[in-house]
Parts: sequence; C-alpha cells; structure tokens
Amino acid sequence: MGFTRAELEAFRDRTVPDVVGPGLRLLFVGINPGLWTAATRTHFAHPGNRFYPALLRAGIITRPIDPGAGMTAEDRAHLRERGIGLTNLVARATARADELSKEELRAGGRELLAFVHEHRPQVVALAGITAYRTAFGVPAAKVGEQPGTFGGARLWVVPNPSGLNAHATVASLAEAYAEPARAAGVLRD
Repeated sequence: MGFTRAELEAFRDRTVPDVVGPGLRLLFVGINPGLWTAATRTHFAHPGNRFYPALLRAGIITRPIDPGAGMTAEDRAHLRERGIGLTNLVARATARADELSKEELRAGGRELLAFVHEHRPQVVALAGITAYRTAFGVPAAKVGEQPGTFGGARLWVVPNPSGLNAHATVASLAEAYAEPARAAGVLRD
C-alpha cells in the first residue's frame, strides 16, 4: 500500500483508536500519529518505523505484524492477549512530531496520566525522550526507567522507533523495549 503526499495530507489532525484491553500490562505510548498511521488507523505504521520488528526481535510479540497496510483484527487481538496496549501522547496526526506545540505536549501528558489511571497498566513505555521532557517538565530526564510511579505504573522512556531516529536500530530498540516488557511480565527470561 502506498499513498501520495496529497492523500496523506488528507489525514492531518485525524486520530487513531487506542489498542487496549483487559489485563493491560504494558502500555506503549507514541508521541502522536503520523499521517501514514492516521491513514491506516494503525499505530507506528510508517514502513520505515522499526517498532513491530523490534517487538518481534525482543520476543514481546510472537509473530510478525506488518502495519504498513493496516493492522488486522488478529494483530490487535495478539497484542491484547499479550497484555500490550498502544496509545499516543497527543492524539492528532501530523507529518512530523516537531509540529506539536509545547502546550499540546503538556496537555497530552495530563490526558495520558488520566488514561493510565483509567486502564491501570503495570508499566508505561513512552517512545521519545524530547517529547517526554517537554510534556512532563523534566528537562534533564534520560532514557530508561523514570523515578517514582506514573499513575501507579512504572514508567520507562524508550527510544523512538521512527525512521527519523537514525541512530536507533532494530536490535537496539529491541533491547530497550525488552526492559519494560520484563518489568511488566510480558517477557520472562
């Protein structure tokens, strides 16, 4: 599946449904949907995004998911059965995360906290250190587990899997995502 730039622009400001179900253990949080994600209604869907290959390599999911053409009902069920959820810090789709204002990120942080209170995951893994720093007013935060709890959950900030994050690889992302997955009981060594 492919899209022209004009087709993708038609999805600007759209939202993507969260993937969440009973028994939520690990909630992955993207910054906001990209236009490809909005077009396919599938989180982390751009073909250059390494999210699902990293999850598979880490053993967080047990079968490949090809989100570029849109996640199937079976794909969503697989995530839910594994106790995995997906949401975003900011709901509206943009071409790039740097199009979001600081105010949007801060408001998204408050909404995410309410979401975590409602759905009660054991662990939250937010993909994007710069967005985390802005949303929660912690300019010195580092990637990894954050101090304290977040709405009762342990909180990790993990590298963003976007193809724009050039220094991250599928292998390094898999390693980073495995740590919160172990803490949530999704992975067992």
